[in-house]
Amino acid sequence: MTDARLRHGRASLALSFFVQGVAFALLVTRIPAIQDRYGISDGLLPVFLAAVPILAGVGSVVTEKVVARVRPRVVLRWAQPVVLLALLGVGAGSEVWEAALALGVFGLSVGALDASMNMMGVSLQRAYGRSIMLGFHAAYSLGGIAGASMAWAGAHWDLSLLVSYLPVVVVLLPVAFIGSRWYVEGKQEEELQQGEARGKAGSVSFKLLMPLCLVMCFAYIGDSTVSNWSAKYLQDVLGSSEQLSTVPYNVYMVTTLLGRAVGDFGVRRFGAVAVVRSGSVLAAAGFGVVAVAGGAWVGMLGFTMLGLGLCVIVPQTFAAAGRMFPGASDTAIARLNIFNYVGFLVGSPLVGALGDAWSYRGAMLVPMVLVLATLVYAKSFGAEPARYGGGHERPRTVDVG
Repeated sequence: MTDARLRHGRASLALSFFVQGVAFALLVTRIPAIQDRYGISDGLLPVFLAAVPILAGVGSVVTEKVVARVRPRVVLRWAQPVVLLALLGVGAGSEVWEAALALGVFGLSVGALDASMNMMGVSLQRAYGRSIMLGFHAAYSLGGIAGASMAWAGAHWDLSLLVSYLPVVVVLLPVAFIGSRWYVEGKQEEELQQGEARGKAGSVSFKLLMPLCLVMCFAYIGDSTVSNWSAKYLQDVLGSSEQLSTVPYNVYMVTTLLGRAVGDFGVRRFGAVAVVRSGSVLAAAGFGVVAVAGGAWVGMLGFTMLGLGLCVIVPQTFAAAGRMFPGASDTAIARLNIFNYVGFLVGSPLVGALGDAWSYRGAMLVPMVLVLATLVYAKSFGAEPARYGGGHERPRTVDVG
């Protein structure tokens, strides 16, 4: 019975990751359409784009406080519908203030959603006794591909934002909400013995958490570099056609999905430290290939390497935080999640500024060095097979909603 509940909880959480991937991709891939719909100027657009991750960071901080009183599954159950409704609001409005309100709600709820999803993922991984975290993020990548494909179809057929978003929300909102009935959290031994430990600020040492925060930030600087600059780089620097310049991000997303789909097996076999080190080296090599590429196809190879390398780092960073602070993993993950948005905020402007002031080839070396710096902090990820008994530990007590 416990095993069945865990399987159902795992499937329902993977569904939530998938839905979030769809929603986020539908937003970010239709930014030009959003700008046109609301008449947002080029000068004002960066303010709107920066506000979303900033508010998401606020949402993550608030979630840290909320989960001291209610379980993360409750936060996730209600945050996900709000995200989808906020997405619909972005497509339904007509005034700039309506866009600002909808994007603000989207940002705050995304922060709560990201934090609570990863809290539950870490808790379930502990209950399973083996690495499953990469599988959840693979579901997110799959959702991102689906969302980007739907956004492409909407743009191709010249559909309005509301027409593009409404069917998705109508289908996914009830599916996600019904699926939330099967959410499961693996109770931590320390929580069972000391319930007051959860959510207590003093139980998380920021000094110990900082290496993981830096790794998270570096990974998202790399990710935002690909998201925001791959098309421009291929077209302006490597001389590709406009059509071909759209391919690297799709390739990146597909390789991210493939890497995460098999990544858990690598963690179980070789341990988190080895997987993170290998991913960091591969991602850094990918940036290096992109920087020295003489043509578009070599550049594409570099972006493929990037996807396979970067994809393992973020899920394992959340998992490592859970292992580092087993009695207060919710607090640790909420704080770590903030650096997701810090990296996203820093990455794109950093590469853009360096590209304009120096060269875009040279700018690619900066995220390369930052991702490579993950090797310095790799020991913080711990030896997962040893900590989890090589994947043979029996699941612990579960808290079922």
